[in-house]
Amino acid sequence: MTLEIELLPILGDNYCFILREPEKGVTAVVDPGTDGPVAARIEALGHGLDWILITHHHADHTGGNLGLKERFGCKIAGPAAEAARVPGIDVELGHGDTFTLGAETAAIIDTPGHTRGHISYHFAQSRALFCGDAMFVLGCGRLFEGDAEMMFRSFERLLALDDATRVYCGHEYTASNAKFALSVEGDNPDLQARAREIEALRAKDQPTVPSTIGQERATNPFARARSAEEFGRLRTLKDRF
Repeated sequence: MTLEIELLPILGDNYCFILREPEKGVTAVVDPGTDGPVAARIEALGHGLDWILITHHHADHTGGNLGLKERFGCKIAGPAAEAARVPGIDVELGHGDTFTLGAETAAIIDTPGHTRGHISYHFAQSRALFCGDAMFVLGCGRLFEGDAEMMFRSFERLLALDDATRVYCGHEYTASNAKFALSVEGDNPDLQARAREIEALRAKDQPTVPSTIGQERATNPFARARSAEEFGRLRTLKDRF
């Protein structure tokens, strides 16, 4: 059996994700930036909440931690390197660690750049990657605490995953990312086709998340950068776009 994954829009353009491992009946939420709508949805599903999984310390990914913990009695796992800034953390995780959710296991991948301690969760059995604000659909997170070298190495780790791995990122930034991607790689036919798909989805107010590692490899200019220097140049261009 594989994870049941529900995308929940919150805070305007954030996504958090409700994970249900059906074999053992364990439920988690990834990056709950607020507690109200998350709690309402979990109660509507009737499952309770066992775990909160955090990718990085920013408030729009952790703001619901304490309210949800008080309401459901769940535990919180997150990056060891940012433990002091993750409200309510119980379990500290770093690169090479594993996290067990019922009958499923996630490998923890260090993905610094956006923040210095950012981590991602890779559930190989379900081919699902929860990468917060590291890799976006057609983009990458801003380099608030890290640098281009860090994020380039983070992308290398993520791009080493199977092409069929679904990429669940933390924001709906894809329409803007597509415009930038076309500005630097407009002759890429895969990107052109992907941009049309994205435009159609957003016209219907439908999410563009998840994508896949294979799609990102073919269409995301940051995934196609061949050096940290090139990655940094692209990030500077995007910051000014």
